[in-house]
Amino acid sequence: MSAPDDPGRRAGRVGTAYPFPHERPRRLRGTAALRRLVAQTRLDPADLVLPVFVRDGIDAPQPVSSMPGVLQHTPDSLVAAAREAVDLGVGGLMVFGVPREQDKDAAGSCGLRPDGVLNAALRRLRDELGDDTVLMSDLCLDEFTDHGHCGVLDGRGRVDNDATLEVYAEMAVAQARAGAHVVGPSGMMDGQVRVVREALDGAGHQDVAVLAYTAKYASAAYGPFREAVASTLRGDRKAYQQDPANRTESLRELRLDLEEGADLVMVKPALPYLDVLSDVAAAADVPVAAYQVSGEYAMIEAAAAQGWVDRDRMVLETLTSIRRAGAQVVLTYYATHVARLLGGPC
Repeated sequence: MSAPDDPGRRAGRVGTAYPFPHERPRRLRGTAALRRLVAQTRLDPADLVLPVFVRDGIDAPQPVSSMPGVLQHTPDSLVAAAREAVDLGVGGLMVFGVPREQDKDAAGSCGLRPDGVLNAALRRLRDELGDDTVLMSDLCLDEFTDHGHCGVLDGRGRVDNDATLEVYAEMAVAQARAGAHVVGPSGMMDGQVRVVREALDGAGHQDVAVLAYTAKYASAAYGPFREAVASTLRGDRKAYQQDPANRTESLRELRLDLEEGADLVMVKPALPYLDVLSDVAAAADVPVAAYQVSGEYAMIEAAAAQGWVDRDRMVLETLTSIRRAGAQVVLTYYATHVARLLGGPC
């Protein structure tokens, strides 16, 4: 018998153009209908979550220059965008608040106020949409602090993990009261899931779920997001977000988050960390999410604007790769657009 790489086998010495006609995987690629029938990975609007920004003190939506098509919303335009997404079958919304500069302080206190921009937006959305969608809230301080870090700082200018956890507990309860179905502690503080879970339970919000940002990397791909939230960050977040060089520590973070009570877990960014996403999906016994972040969005938009890539094909291909790697839920700024491409809810 010829070895698999025998030149005679490849040349078709049995007198046919292809010596083993039963070994013809291309049969299932011949038509769009066949490819659709046997596709192992599918996109559905219900698997997608649309991140949205609501900004205090504006009277009309403001474009984000580094993210073409993405807006900082007013409360009214936010409701309209949310309703459109829901009607198209998009699975959920992740809401980020952008306060006025004069409302920021070192402790991020405007993120705790019931009338703060994020909590007011959550309350409005819950009143308008009820349980027709899943409202997720960003549980972090970076949008609300004057220094732009994800926590409060100590006397040496470093993020104080334990002091930050106390604020996260208050913030989680405030967001739950405002109407969030899911809170997303994203600051990568040690112990954040446990503290948030205990605070929610203690305040009677046992039904509010926790989406743990389990593997959030100190990535260069967050730049456009910082414009979207008007970040005032000085320095970087490498001391508390994960090092892009490391893979296996994400599984340690996963184990801790699951032990602390995470209902869902997430990898962020998505495309540069598909290996990490695959690892987490293989080990987790809860739903796994991934965030196609602002830099991923901006790169597609920039390349498409130059005519270098087919925008819609690239969008669908990258999202399919994220789903194929194991994400059950994908946060993407393309959620509404993709829902239109897919024809709306199934």
